[in-house]
Amino acid sequence: MSIRLGYGTNGLTDLRLEDALAVLAELGYDGVGLTLDHMHLDPLAPRLAARTAQVARRLEALGLSVTVETGARYVLDPRRKHAPSLIEPEPEARAARTALLVTAVQVAADLGAHAVHCFSGVRSVVTGENAAWELLADSLGPVLDAAAGAGVPLAVEPEPGHLIESLADFHRLRALLGEHPLLGLTLDIGHCQCLEAMTPADCVRAAAPWLRHVQIEDMRRGVHEHLPFGNGEIDFPSVLAALDATGYQGLAVVELPRHSHAGPELARSSITFLRAQLAALPRAHRASIAAFAAPSA
Repeated sequence: MSIRLGYGTNGLTDLRLEDALAVLAELGYDGVGLTLDHMHLDPLAPRLAARTAQVARRLEALGLSVTVETGARYVLDPRRKHAPSLIEPEPEARAARTALLVTAVQVAADLGAHAVHCFSGVRSVVTGENAAWELLADSLGPVLDAAAGAGVPLAVEPEPGHLIESLADFHRLRALLGEHPLLGLTLDIGHCQCLEAMTPADCVRAAAPWLRHVQIEDMRRGVHEHLPFGNGEIDFPSVLAALDATGYQGLAVVELPRHSHAGPELARSSITFLRAQLAALPRAHRASIAAFAAPSA
């Protein structure tokens, strides 16, 4: 069984990072989706390299893998969510986001992370669609250069309402960037349920060659709301079977950013749910997941 489970620190923001990592390790998670933000590993505060090294030692001691995520809401602008983006009209604003992602690549390299997650942002009303795509490609150029130098894949996430919101949009970006080998995909399973024409399982199969990071939660059709497992409409056995069949080696990270008030309990219930879903896969899979599904000592 190739599926390795993680939990996002954006759903554990009421905990110190050291405590959050300990909780996840105790529950038996394989890794963590680490969002660079002020309450955990602040990418803008002094002594970033030293603080990153400390986190790397803690991850190693706990046996946790990591993917670096960059979806912090207000890390760059205290007044505008997820701003500035890679497609802002102002060059200085775009440059701030590009610089953050270049920093994230270095942090990921220092942590031994599987990938760096990012997103395009929402197009401004003053920016035409074609111009926005050109801005996005230009803004990602230095990030991909850094990724190539560090050997860390970039994993762009289609996000509802953003310039890149679908798998088709991701492929448009790939074409613009000459199918850069370090440009990969973050697939959010809930987003597939929310807006893709294909089923989430079919999205997994279609995305497999470019899959570098996976986020997973429940969701309903047409409603962009991250839900605890069992509260939405996703057929998880089919999704997990499809994900396993791809041979994907990264983390499948539980993404519940609006549930930090109940983070430790949701981390517990989420891994219990996913283990049960894995155990419900067809018999051919069961022998391979027996050790995985057993509670940790």
